[in-house]
Amino acid sequence: MSSMFVSFIGSGNLAWHLAPALDNVGFVVKEVHSRNPNNAAKLTSRLYQAEVKATLDFSTSDSRIFIVAVSDDAIELIAQEIILPEDAFLIHTSGSQPLSILQFAATSNTGVLYPLQTFTKTKKVDFKLTPIFFESNNSETDAMLQLIAKAISDKVRKISSEERKALHVAAVFASNFTNHMLALSKKILEQNSLDFDLLKPVILETINKSLAVGPELGQTGPASRGDLEILDRHLEFIKEDPQLVEIYKMVSQQILDKYQPE
Repeated sequence: MSSMFVSFIGSGNLAWHLAPALDNVGFVVKEVHSRNPNNAAKLTSRLYQAEVKATLDFSTSDSRIFIVAVSDDAIELIAQEIILPEDAFLIHTSGSQPLSILQFAATSNTGVLYPLQTFTKTKKVDFKLTPIFFESNNSETDAMLQLIAKAISDKVRKISSEERKALHVAAVFASNFTNHMLALSKKILEQNSLDFDLLKPVILETINKSLAVGPELGQTGPASRGDLEILDRHLEFIKEDPQLVEIYKMVSQQILDKYQPE
C-alpha cells in the first residue's frame, strides 16, 4: 500500500483541490510541505491523515509519489533540493514548465500531471469533467501517472511538453484573459451605478454559443460589423481611462482585420 501514499509540496489553489480528490480515491496524502506552514496546516485539515512536513527531506517518508504543486518559478529549485526515498516518483503540475525541469532531481522517475482547469479555493471543481494531461520520462512513471489521472478524471491524455505549453497559452487567453475582460466590464458598470448581474445572460449566451458553433462564427459586435461610428462613440465614452482605451482599440482592430479585411 505504500506505493499509494502521496506527499504534496505546495498548498495553493491546485493542491487545495487535488490533494482531497486523490485522498478520496485511495491515494492517501501523508504529508504536505509549504513555504507557509499555516497554509499547509489548513490543507492537512481537509485530508484524512496528512501531517505538515517542515522540510524537503522526505528520505524516511512512507510516500512514493511526490507532487510538486507550486508556482512555476519554484519548481526547479525544489527539484534540486528535495530529498526523496528510493524509487520515488516526482511529479510537477505546471502547464508551462517542461518535464526536463525535473532532470536534476534525485530520482529517475519524473513526470507531469496537468489538470487543465482554473482553480480557486472557494470554488469546488469536478475533476471527473476536468481534462488531465500527463507526460513522463519512463514506462513505470507513465503507468503510475495514468493510474492517478484515471482515478479522478474521465478525460486523460498523454501529451508532450510543447503540446502542454500550447494548451496552457490557449487556456490563458480563454480563461484568464476572458476573466480580466469581465472584471473590466464590471468596473465600467460600477462606475455608472449599474449591477454586474445585468451582464450575466449575455456572458452565458456568448460562452454557450462559442462552444456550440465555434468562436469564429459566434463573433458579433460593432467591430465585426465594421461599425466605425459606434467604435468611436465607445472610445469617447471611456476616454478618461487610457489603459481601457488602449485595450479597446487593440482588440477592436484585430476583430476588424479578421472580419472586415480591406
